[in-house]
Amino acid sequence: MEKRVVITGAGVVHALATEVEEFWEKIAAGESGVSKIENFDASEFPSQIAAEIKDFDPGKYIDRKEAKRMALYSQYAIVSSLKALEDAELELTDDIAERAGVIMGSGIGGIEVFEEQVEKLHKRGPRRISPFFIPMMIANMAAGNVAIYANAKGPNMNTVTACASGTSAIGEAFETIKRGAADIMIAGGTEAAISPSALAGFGNMKALSTRNDEPQKASRPFDKDRDGFVMGEGAGVLILEELETAKARGANIIAEVVGYGASGDAYHITSPAPEGEGASRAMLAAIERSGLELNDIDYINAHGTSTPLNDEYESTAIKNVFGDHAYDLSISSSKSMTGHLLGAAGGVEALITAMAVKNDVVPPTINFNEAGEGCDLDYQPNKAGQKTIKAALSNSFGFGGQNACIIIKKYQD
Repeated sequence: MEKRVVITGAGVVHALATEVEEFWEKIAAGESGVSKIENFDASEFPSQIAAEIKDFDPGKYIDRKEAKRMALYSQYAIVSSLKALEDAELELTDDIAERAGVIMGSGIGGIEVFEEQVEKLHKRGPRRISPFFIPMMIANMAAGNVAIYANAKGPNMNTVTACASGTSAIGEAFETIKRGAADIMIAGGTEAAISPSALAGFGNMKALSTRNDEPQKASRPFDKDRDGFVMGEGAGVLILEELETAKARGANIIAEVVGYGASGDAYHITSPAPEGEGASRAMLAAIERSGLELNDIDYINAHGTSTPLNDEYESTAIKNVFGDHAYDLSISSSKSMTGHLLGAAGGVEALITAMAVKNDVVPPTINFNEAGEGCDLDYQPNKAGQKTIKAALSNSFGFGGQNACIIIKKYQD
């Protein structure tokens, strides 16, 4: 019999909150975490707003001296992972450590460390570069550091699939348990890319919203007046367990992961394939893997970036996959509230999707006033809705045409 995989814990670090219940309450209430950037002077940038975490303190989770030797994205990963383990009431003791692994997604890694050290190189010479530069910066160190802090000695890796990284991580963790390579996986996404070079790079490619005078109204997925995404940062982590392992320890089961699909557009470095062709294939693969029928899906947490092409093509992809059922689906983009967390987006959105399934609440798409061209589905505008959600799909699509989708459903013994 094929192994089943359940979610037993969740942890989050975000501008809205660093506790899951508070974070979920704010998402369900339609609160935005977007504000003016404060951690550096963004006054000369096209976009000057983000869902920026103010005054982050790793607190009881990371020693301050150790924190100074880690990039911020690693700190976010550690804190959210340890919070998730606490939520799961799970300690990775030596007798189970080798059956517990980590897969963390990050699209960029320690970009603020890279900026700081390159500036030091040019101004003060090569001898002033920190010996911790490389292990702080490289994108796999979030997973490595989480394993050290959690005592997870099983499979350990990092997924780098741009904005699909967090969903790729959870999907690959799901498959790791399914094939029997681990019983417990810490999985999600983390990113801390609200930095001058990243903001300038995304801004100069015209990907970001420039609605600087209305930060909380800037991210408006599927809306006619959308003008680009708003950057976010933080981490979202889930504890995945093999069902019998979770039951044996009396774990509280939040929901069950039942499907994972991935695809490549093979089309363009940044633009999605026309009509979301690659996205359609990823959704269909996840549904086929889940054993569910199209009509079993009640809710989609859309990639919904608030960019012109993504929102139209994702809507088209949903219609191509689901046919008439597309118009019965509840769809929302939590990026309207969280901003776009890049490699961490899928981790945070999987958490939101799991909470939606658990609570039978469809989170809203805020700032939705008038549908954009091709966006004619039910995007749960502006206010959350109450609806029985038996199964939900979470979509993530990244630069390079890398697509990942997971399906989360209500747990039934």
